[in-house]
Amino acid sequence: MLLTLAVSGYRSLRDLVLPLDRLTIVTGPNGSGKSSLYRAIRLLADTAQGRVIGSLAAEGGLQSTLWAGPEEVSRRMRIGEVPLQGTIRRNRIQLRLGFASEDYGYALDLGLPQDRGIFGRDPQIKCEAVWAGEVMRRGNVLARRTGPLVEILEDGGERVPVLTDLPSFESMMTHAADPRHAPELLALRERMRGWRFYDHFRVDADGPPRRARVGTRTPVLAADGADLAAAIATIREIGDPGALDEAIDDAFPGSEVEVTEASGLFEIRMHQKGLLRPLGAAELSDGTLRYLLLVAALLSPRPPSLLVLNEPETSLHPDLIAPLGRLIARACDATQVIVVTHAASLVDGLGVVKGARLLSLEKRLGETAVDCEDRPRWEWPKR
Repeated sequence: MLLTLAVSGYRSLRDLVLPLDRLTIVTGPNGSGKSSLYRAIRLLADTAQGRVIGSLAAEGGLQSTLWAGPEEVSRRMRIGEVPLQGTIRRNRIQLRLGFASEDYGYALDLGLPQDRGIFGRDPQIKCEAVWAGEVMRRGNVLARRTGPLVEILEDGGERVPVLTDLPSFESMMTHAADPRHAPELLALRERMRGWRFYDHFRVDADGPPRRARVGTRTPVLAADGADLAAAIATIREIGDPGALDEAIDDAFPGSEVEVTEASGLFEIRMHQKGLLRPLGAAELSDGTLRYLLLVAALLSPRPPSLLVLNEPETSLHPDLIAPLGRLIARACDATQVIVVTHAASLVDGLGVVKGARLLSLEKRLGETAVDCEDRPRWEWPKR
């Protein structure tokens, strides 16, 4: 389970170190940094997929995502004695992301390239580190990357170089994870690759979940929900069909969902109380279809180590918020869940779940802040 999330220099997240729990609810007003925090977690996951550089490029490059405020905010600025103003930059330009779990931690540092050629907008990975335990110390670093050099800590305590020419646009997570020399790095990479993110399913008339699709066994719902019918059929076959029926009846009393197959094409049909025929996916309301997508995501027969939901309440009728909360609480039995939401009713419903932690974000002088009495200890790797 992830215990700590750290972000520095990303959009409004100038310096944020957050404690996480089995269920972490992130809330706050519009513009407080909720979406930035969600994107930061996705960037960490993209590192394990070899996509972090491309993901930053899609956001406009490193320059567009860096913290835009002053390098330091003085006490006098905070209390309003002097206006907020820029200062001469003393430190390197850095975007840093990291996390710590019960067994391993990971962090990376991205900076601007020295060569401003045709790929001058691409950030460079300056350093990375994987360590054992919750806090990085000199003696527990298992793998370290500085520039093009990657060193691994072997059993005898000696640090051995395994790569000396790693390109600045590639991570040691994808190029140095070797089962013989770096099994911990490999295990952590595969764990990160299993993290799942669900963010604003398209449920408009042309949305992927509304069309019949070729179906195969689908233990993990796709990010766009296109394989919804196959995912529900898989839950019925190898998952928990009782929990599926319970979640649907909880939201729509007296209703049932089935999956039909014709020439290999799968389609969901929903039987609702009072209707003489079932409704297909194309006929369901946006909120009903979105709820079914969340059911398929949260009742996956292969629960991930981490599941992140961004504003799952979008387009749901208020009557569906309580069933959604119960569904999320059930998922926490097998999965660590982070929910980013601005729905007060969902926050209230999830707040009573055992092991839940509430993080309320707010903006202070343009910077995302959170009042947290138990801020975890954190150390960044040095270039």
